[in-house]
Amino acid sequence: MIPASHAGGPPAPWRTILRQAWPILVSSWAGIVFAVLDTAMVGHASAADLQAMSLGASVYITVFVGLMGVVHALIPIIAQHFGAGRLREAGLAWGQGIWLALILSVLGGICLLFPDVWLSLSGDVEPDVRRRVAGYLLALALALPSALLFRTIYATSTAISQTREVMAINVGSIAFKLLFNVWFIFGGLGLPEMGAVGAGIATLVVNWMMLAAGLWMIRRRSAFRALSLKLGRPRWADQKELLRLGLPMGGSYLIEVCAFSFMALLIARDGLYVSGAQQILANLIALCYMLPMSLSLATASLTAQAVGARDPALARRTGLNGIGLVALGALLTGAILVSGQAAIVRAYTDEIQVAAIALTLLQIAPWFHFWDAMHCISAYILRAYKIAMVPLILQVTALTGLGLVGGWWLGYGSAAGALAPAARWLMPGAPVGAATMWIMAMAGLLVSALLLFTWYGHVLRRQARAA
Repeated sequence: MIPASHAGGPPAPWRTILRQAWPILVSSWAGIVFAVLDTAMVGHASAADLQAMSLGASVYITVFVGLMGVVHALIPIIAQHFGAGRLREAGLAWGQGIWLALILSVLGGICLLFPDVWLSLSGDVEPDVRRRVAGYLLALALALPSALLFRTIYATSTAISQTREVMAINVGSIAFKLLFNVWFIFGGLGLPEMGAVGAGIATLVVNWMMLAAGLWMIRRRSAFRALSLKLGRPRWADQKELLRLGLPMGGSYLIEVCAFSFMALLIARDGLYVSGAQQILANLIALCYMLPMSLSLATASLTAQAVGARDPALARRTGLNGIGLVALGALLTGAILVSGQAAIVRAYTDEIQVAAIALTLLQIAPWFHFWDAMHCISAYILRAYKIAMVPLILQVTALTGLGLVGGWWLGYGSAAGALAPAARWLMPGAPVGAATMWIMAMAGLLVSALLLFTWYGHVLRRQARAA
């Protein structure tokens, strides 16, 4: 909600952004806890279960993140309606999002029901592991509708600045996830030990519980009741608007996930220890990303509200305040990464060789994170103006073309070693191939962020001329 006045005037946009962003951040961390619980607990079941869950989770994340991005088109759409005071239209948009989530659930579920297609990319996988992967993905295919439907509630909450309730549901679900993990993974009370499949079933049960809690919340909270949320009939015009915005958003989400996945596959050529060190850096970057993502989501929803209210000055101030907050957060995170490198690596591994290589790779982490954060906020602000195709095109060009393909060519392809001097300067002692991949990935983010900010400047100038 566009904030009411306090003490003679509205609060500064950065205060409103922070107030909305911290529950989003906590919700994101709760999602990470789910993955940590699965990995830690399935790892105590058997090596086959751990491998099955790792393979299955990578498939599910690829499918879910892409579909989630499409559903998140609801955020700018509902936020603009809300900012303009069109509460009934905002409620109707949510109903159209429900239909879209159901359709996407069917498509995504079909993708998850044929694991052998995915596993063909993983080489020779043991039949027992394949069976466990199939069971794990079957459970997640049944969980997918509840996950995407809950995302419509998440998107609506973010769009109208009511993020604390969703945070409470996410945090509360951790206790149930832990309980059901223990029961289904290790067995008991009449159930056999199910390992990785049990982790999938626990996610299935908890996801439907979260959806039930979310539906109960939107029926009870006055902020949601004011929208008169209703399902209604699917309308092609509304679905077309959702897809026009959502498909490029989903594509952008998918590109970012796949870029890290392919980096891991390429860097695995350098051996077991380098691959382990690469995983540490990738996991750390993902954890750090949660802060700029939360700030960017809050900034985008508040900017979209101002756009809907036809207040371009407030939209501009909110966007610029968000950019400043993300930049400041990235600098503070970078300082922590620089000062705490040794402690961070010790928290991840006791393996001396992996730790030594990880320390060399982590030298790029502060720089990479800064441009990752800038890329994040620039893309999200443009989506607030319902601009999604331009970010997708720029991301494909910069992240895939320059970052991934360029990193492979200069790191492992015909031009391997060409960036060795730069690698030795930025990341002394790091394996040249892995260092090259990370340098080029950072270059892709830098170029993408600069291009996106340039386009954002074009949007602001166009609005100023219109005004």
